[in-house]
Amino acid sequence: MSQSSANAFTDLCPVILAGGSGTRLWPLSRKHYAKQYLALDGETTMLQATVNRTSGLPCAAPIVICNEETRFLAAEQMRQIGQDDAVILLEPAGRNTAPAIALAALEASTADADPLLLVMPADHKIADTAAFEAAIKKAMPLAAAGQLVTFGITPGKPETGYGYIRAGDAVADGAAYAVDRFVEKPDRATAEGYLADGGYYWNSGIFLFQASRYLDALAAFRPDILAACKAAYAGRQPDLDFLRIDKEAFLACPDDSIDYAVMEKTDDAVVVPMDPGWNDIGSWAALWEASEKTAEDNCEIGDVISINSTGNYINAGSRMVATVGLTDTVVVETKDAVFVAPKARVDEIKALITKMQTADRAELGHHRVVYRPWGHYDSIDMGDRHQVKRITVKPGAKLSVQKHFHRAEHWVVVRGSARVTRGEETILLSENQSTYIPLGEVHALENPGKIPLELIEVQSGSYLGEDDIVRFEDKYGRS
Repeated sequence: MSQSSANAFTDLCPVILAGGSGTRLWPLSRKHYAKQYLALDGETTMLQATVNRTSGLPCAAPIVICNEETRFLAAEQMRQIGQDDAVILLEPAGRNTAPAIALAALEASTADADPLLLVMPADHKIADTAAFEAAIKKAMPLAAAGQLVTFGITPGKPETGYGYIRAGDAVADGAAYAVDRFVEKPDRATAEGYLADGGYYWNSGIFLFQASRYLDALAAFRPDILAACKAAYAGRQPDLDFLRIDKEAFLACPDDSIDYAVMEKTDDAVVVPMDPGWNDIGSWAALWEASEKTAEDNCEIGDVISINSTGNYINAGSRMVATVGLTDTVVVETKDAVFVAPKARVDEIKALITKMQTADRAELGHHRVVYRPWGHYDSIDMGDRHQVKRITVKPGAKLSVQKHFHRAEHWVVVRGSARVTRGEETILLSENQSTYIPLGEVHALENPGKIPLELIEVQSGSYLGEDDIVRFEDKYGRS
């Protein structure tokens, strides 16, 4: 992937906002595995689907904005769909959408280019790609003429969970409308009034404008944000597949959304209506609504057996889930957690997350399966002084040269081959062979083969935390 700003962008540059806290769809999403990295309706993740839906448009490689913890996930998912030229910008901290888009605009316009930026959150579901493409193509001449375009979703019901856009006078022969005003999430009665009025649209959070036009708008309305972003971008450093933004400068940037910072202040905001089967998947109930269902109106994923059960979302991640007489309920099972709630009360997950944060529950951060740049591991058993992991290493990948102060490790190869460095010794292990890494021994593990390496690791010692590690060499730039 690109490590520099010397990319030649075409007229349309997708900007994918791939941050997120990973709480609304817990336990499938986690702090370090937000919903955009999940394949909620098949084999394609939401991030990949967001990029793929631009395939019918004249687009350059995307700019993906994510954080430190999810950078390798983003890179791997881009590689899987052939987007090796994607630019991955790493935000040192979340500062909302206005600064994130400013960084993308600075990156996109560095090669004497001034592309149209198609800004899209990575965690939205769009069922009708053709309708999406048609709306973008309709908006491109407006954006090229200097308008700041947002896209309004034709509302199908009086939704209280979305912000709204009030349309003003028609422009461009009725292709769009001047934005009269943005409206916060309404109560039920107000939402019903918006629907009856017919002049309101759901705020999609999707935008289209020239990179320079957005930067000019920031200069006019939020020069403090622009100055901080310019300083942070000026201090950028390439790092493998990523572009690191200067941390100190970016931490000084104010936190603000594009709606508040620019769109509500400018006279050049226009809204293009579209109806592409859009859903922001903001809750388990919303995911049920957007998913394919059985004749009993259930969404059943995985090994599910249900009897006399209707209107449910049931996701069996690692074992069979059986229900009898269950109605309008969400059941989500993962390897380390189970979530059950009435669909009508799934918003109370916020209070549940707060309670788990107070208890410092590890299940909020990672899944039992944790992804690394070299592969992944599954913590299959844990006790006071032992932990058992199933480790999978990609062909050609190598874990860092490292040592541990508080644990020893036993490795048993169950598939593939392993090149093991242990002190001054290097050995090659094949299936059913094993080795022992004493406490404090410098060691490394590498897959020299062409198939994934799978091994069982048994750790034993007084402390088994992931921070008990000293890295001497790491091909992925980790310290």
